[in-house]
Amino acid sequence: MRTVAPSEVAAYEAALLRDEAQYCSFGDTVHYLNPPPIFERCEGSYIYNAAGTPFLDLQMWYSAVNFGYANERLNNVVKKQLDTLPQVASQYLHPTKIQLATMVAQDAEKKFGHKGRVHFNVGGSQSVEDSLKLVRNASNGKSLMFAFEGGYHGRTLGASAITSSYRYRRRYGHFGDRAQFVPFPYHFRGPKGMSKEEYGSQCVKQFERLFETEYNGVWDPKAGQAEYAAFYVEPIQGTGGYVIPPMNFFIELKKVLDKFGVLMVVDEIQMGFFRTGKLWSIEHFGVKPDVIVFGKALTNGLNPLAGIWAREELINPTVFPPGSTHSTFASNPIGTAVGLETMKMLAETDYETMVMDKGAYFLDGLKQLQKRFPIIGDVDGLGLALRAEICGQDGFTPDKAMVDRLCDECMKGDLVVNGRKYGLVLDIGGYYKNVITFAPSLHISKEEIDLGLELLGQALHRVTTSR
Repeated sequence: MRTVAPSEVAAYEAALLRDEAQYCSFGDTVHYLNPPPIFERCEGSYIYNAAGTPFLDLQMWYSAVNFGYANERLNNVVKKQLDTLPQVASQYLHPTKIQLATMVAQDAEKKFGHKGRVHFNVGGSQSVEDSLKLVRNASNGKSLMFAFEGGYHGRTLGASAITSSYRYRRRYGHFGDRAQFVPFPYHFRGPKGMSKEEYGSQCVKQFERLFETEYNGVWDPKAGQAEYAAFYVEPIQGTGGYVIPPMNFFIELKKVLDKFGVLMVVDEIQMGFFRTGKLWSIEHFGVKPDVIVFGKALTNGLNPLAGIWAREELINPTVFPPGSTHSTFASNPIGTAVGLETMKMLAETDYETMVMDKGAYFLDGLKQLQKRFPIIGDVDGLGLALRAEICGQDGFTPDKAMVDRLCDECMKGDLVVNGRKYGLVLDIGGYYKNVITFAPSLHISKEEIDLGLELLGQALHRVTTSR
């Protein structure tokens, strides 16, 4: 780590930013602040800038670092693997690939009652691409998919085609796996006068209408064939603003999909690995997926590794033969070693109880802030996936400008608690980019939750009293 004297910090960072402006592509990142912050080290729930100011991170790299920065147990696995088998070509086997796949597949069989297999790649988008090949193959080449409004599945060509934001594909044309986007039961912005469960049922009924006759466009009743291969779902919408559906929604939706032979592909890239209090967030909703895509927190952000689990009849070597997809670094030994240790750690600790308890505590704190600040139109959460929707004074009209100002205040690093300066790292999501999505470390303490709520309250006070 580069140690910078306080008197040198400004010059040091200015020099780095000049080089970044000249030599770095901006296509692989988004700067939400100007100038963008530069961080030097991390530990637990905190990242630190060159001046040594702690920033409490309540988004943990978009839920990639579920188990805290510099987690000693997981870091030590990486160090050990570096000294034993850091690299091996992908056509050869190494123990942790087999052991990790076995743990994931056996867990899925126990929970969902289906035998299946695990297929690795180096990132979430790449694994989404692999799943697209899988479902196209299983459906005799059908390239059309259903996906949700507000859904996000990545920015590679195939993944962006099933991501609802047109801006991610506008300049590149369409790949082939085009999606028909279906409304998600976003109750806060749904019809008034309906319960959450009633709205969920209405959304399913509207979707099922597509199959009523051949003239609704997706179903051939004579052949008994749907034009669409699969429905890509995030059980809890991630980039869409941590929208949590009613508990009856996916049960009813899966019945429709099974009736018309459409596969359910569950994207757990952001919500997997106990973010919501379950290994997979779909477990909360009582359905059996056909395919699961996972990534991010599998390695706690230490190594690019992701993958898919699929039912045996979709992925066995007879139907999905060797070489169906490939990446030089898929199932790399450092990634599979730390992923295996993550799964062992999850099996040894009651993460479900811990996450649900902390999540309820955090949600209660957000509700208390909502009482103090009318601009918080909605708060909700499942486990440690929580949301606060920032609105106008009416508590409903989206206010993106206000949430931008709020995040700017939090990143100044000058919020003070007990005489110490802090920053607060938040993430913005939502259909109108007006939702703060909270994804703290699953190891966050209640004292750190209290600190986060205090810092957020200070920032809210600033932006609501300086209009």
